[in-house]
Amino acid sequence: MDLRLLRYFVAVADEGNFNRAAERLHIAQPPLSRAIQQLEAHVGAQLIDRAIRPPRLTAVGRLLYAQAQQMLTRMDDVEAMVKAAALSERRHLVIGFVASTIYARLPELIREFRKAAENVELVLVESSSLEQIAALKDGRIDVGFGRIRFEDPAVSRIILRDEKLIAAFPVDHPLAQGEGPISLRDLADQPQIVYPRAPRPSYADQVISLFRDHAIEPRIVHEVRELQIAIGLVAAEEGIAIVPESVRRARSHDVAFRDLQEAATSPIIMSHRKGDHSPELTLMATVIARQYERWAYPVPAALLAQEGDL
Repeated sequence: MDLRLLRYFVAVADEGNFNRAAERLHIAQPPLSRAIQQLEAHVGAQLIDRAIRPPRLTAVGRLLYAQAQQMLTRMDDVEAMVKAAALSERRHLVIGFVASTIYARLPELIREFRKAAENVELVLVESSSLEQIAALKDGRIDVGFGRIRFEDPAVSRIILRDEKLIAAFPVDHPLAQGEGPISLRDLADQPQIVYPRAPRPSYADQVISLFRDHAIEPRIVHEVRELQIAIGLVAAEEGIAIVPESVRRARSHDVAFRDLQEAATSPIIMSHRKGDHSPELTLMATVIARQYERWAYPVPAALLAQEGDL
């Protein structure tokens, strides 16, 4: 999705007026109107109701507006961090991460790394597991945290741990009220929300395979870009979702969770370039091992080996 079009759309939504939005963007009003029409054609739905005054966002427009604000803010933050890193004389470490690892204690690991390496500039870049492989090989990131296993001779990976998967329901859903774990077969007829939509293969394929491994064809009603959108749609009663257990700690007021009867996990994977022996990577491995011991997580033998090999 074109970020320029999203910026135009957010400006119109903020101002509630095409003319004021055009002035804010320093463009003429007709090109702005055409840009919004182009965005509507791209998403396949009307975003702004122009039949009323002042124009108002449609339901789809409100959903896009909320996500566009977050996306543009993240892009601005990334741009600022990258520029700061480029100007800094300090060493830097660029970390790629999938959104769900934010719930899986990645922020705590980042804080501990910052304490241990105050002279290292950290840059965080949200990217899919597949995008991280290309970014590592191109030198755009130094380490990645993802969930999908990819084989590439230029990249080393360590399975840090396998995180249990659980079912997320709208808080008033009948199946949310039950006691104990729930079976995948009980979810067979439920509308499913999976993420991310692209690129594939992805975590979505892990969930689909989980059902198919038990001879169940999931009824998928939405494929969305990221975890936050999936959970938002669950809260809106659009369906249910299979998510990592760590999400339970972050969203509770309008979403209910239940364990699964079947054994189902998703790996948290740390990846880096083969042959990269930087002290920053050595320190990252040390920080993770120390924190995992503190949290009573099993410390992967491969991680301990990496401390010595990096």
